[in-house]
Amino acid sequence: MATGRIRALYMRGGTSRALMFHRDDLPVATAPDYAAWNPVFLGAIGSPDPFGRQLNGIGGGISSLSKVAVIGPPSRPDADVDYTFGQVGVKEPTVSFRGNCGNISSAVGPFAIDQGLVAASGDSARVRIHNTNTGKIIVAEFPLQDGAWSEEGDFALDGVAGTGAPIRLSFLDPGGATTGRLLPTGTPRERMTVAGEEIEVSLIDAANPVCFARATDLGLTGRESPEDLAANAALMSRAVNMRVAAAVKMGLSPDEDHARRVLTNLPLVALVSAPDPDSSKEAGAGIVVRMFSADQPHKAVPLTGALCLAAAGALQGSLVQPLIAKGSPLVICHASGRMTVDADIATDGTVTSVSTYRTARRVMAGEVYY
Repeated sequence: MATGRIRALYMRGGTSRALMFHRDDLPVATAPDYAAWNPVFLGAIGSPDPFGRQLNGIGGGISSLSKVAVIGPPSRPDADVDYTFGQVGVKEPTVSFRGNCGNISSAVGPFAIDQGLVAASGDSARVRIHNTNTGKIIVAEFPLQDGAWSEEGDFALDGVAGTGAPIRLSFLDPGGATTGRLLPTGTPRERMTVAGEEIEVSLIDAANPVCFARATDLGLTGRESPEDLAANAALMSRAVNMRVAAAVKMGLSPDEDHARRVLTNLPLVALVSAPDPDSSKEAGAGIVVRMFSADQPHKAVPLTGALCLAAAGALQGSLVQPLIAKGSPLVICHASGRMTVDADIATDGTVTSVSTYRTARRVMAGEVYY
């Protein structure tokens, strides 16, 4: 039964949705686990749900619809707001604050303007967002209408019906966002033992940690639909085992049990393929990918995963680089269409920023029960 209620804004950001909260409305909580927030988030989203539907809350039963964001005043001088992301478990009573969600990041700037946290004037806004999960700065730039954020525009985002105003997101200095190192294991490519078999992978941390593998090495074409991937029980088990093994190797989890029960959302797992030059769907593309987020095939591609993919594609020696057909900006073919991502690389090979465009929309404002 619901025991309380709290002000919230429900928003779509990119190809995900989240409940957006003012930090001042929540109980006092401390990093890194923010334990005092968990009852609010779990109750509002509707977790845990053994049936995987989150019918008792506002969640949608999949990882991209089981998210929360907390926005408040900045804690550092180079930011306009602080933003903390939480990934809420569907079947488990967990809220992970490890790593960020790039898609939900696109809703933070508009939220800050809409809620009066950042002053707006003129015909455009530039909001500097401190993501507390990673300690990184994200710059959101988007148009204003009469000094306020307007959702209306003609930018189409694959995987989202209709069009909206473009939001440019630039993730500054994205390397080591979660682990502290662009290459957590010190090498751009390696062989990793996964449930007794060896798989060649690249373990990269840019915007979020990702385990990259070739789709063909898992017996796939790389063009399978998310539904087909989810129906392949053997593949799903391998994908989970890959994430678990990678979490330990990247230093995200101390052991496999922790990776299976506690840190269930990282790293992302990406199966990559070179584009088919004879395919009209892949004409002009740089790479094809199918990604797994929180052990579920993603309907499109997590934004932070796409940003990491762009960084990996520019990284000498990575498994991804030889598969890239066309470089910066990188056009990524995913299950719902395409995404274009740009990576700025310094002369010494450092990834200085990765950027892309998203849209966002207010869905509901009011109070949510928890």
